[in-house]
Order: sequence, then C-alpha cells, then structure tokens
Amino acid sequence: MTEEKKKSLIQAVKFTLFSASAGIIQVGSFALMEIFIDSYWVVYLISLLLSIVWNFTLNRRYTFKSAANVPVAMAKVLGFYLVFTPLSTWLGHLAEGQGVHDFLILVVTMLCNFVLEFLFCKFVVYRGQEDTLEK
Repeated sequence: MTEEKKKSLIQAVKFTLFSASAGIIQVGSFALMEIFIDSYWVVYLISLLLSIVWNFTLNRRYTFKSAANVPVAMAKVLGFYLVFTPLSTWLGHLAEGQGVHDFLILVVTMLCNFVLEFLFCKFVVYRGQEDTLEK
C-alpha cells in the first residue's frame, strides 16, 4: 500500500469515528427534541447544526490536520450544507408524509451525509491544505 493510500485510509477511519460521535450528538438531540417539538424538519435542522459544528471542529484538527483559514473552510462546508440541507430536509419531509418512520429517514440521511461530506472535505475544503497544522 502506498503512503498516500495509507494516509487516505487513516483519514477515512478518523472521519468515520468523528462522524459517529457527531451522529450520536445528532441522534441524541433529535430524540430529545422529538419529545417536545412535533415537526420533523425543525428537529432535524437543529440536530444537524449541532453535529456539523462538532464534526467540522474535530475533523479539521485531527483528520485533515489543516491550518486552513477557519472562516474560509467553514464557508465551504456551509456551501455544502446550503445544498445538502434543503434537499435532505425536503426529501425527509416527503418520506415522512408517506409514512416512513422518522428515525429511518434520519439514518438514511446521515449515511448519505457521511459519504458526501467526507468527499467534499477531502477534495474541496482541505484540498492542498492537509497536514499544515503545527503541532
């Protein structure tokens, strides 16, 4: 295995672990808010925002080890979510209207988010800026 492939594999593993922790935050906050708020999209958006901030912070520092300008990197991630969030919220709302269970919608959405966000971070947000963070 080449050094580059090994590095990418390690990044994928770290991204997976941090995303899992962000997923716990998203599912936990989603479950808590579902008790009090009777609107899928409101609960989904709030829980998504909490997980985004958590995931961005950990992955910038530990997965991609990037010293990239934080506001610029966050703006790129925001751009990703400006497309992903309305689309996933709308599709989730449609699925809920068809009787699909909220948590099934959430799990499918989170899996799509996981794969797409890793690719976006790797090839757009931190492209050419990986391993630039001083220790």
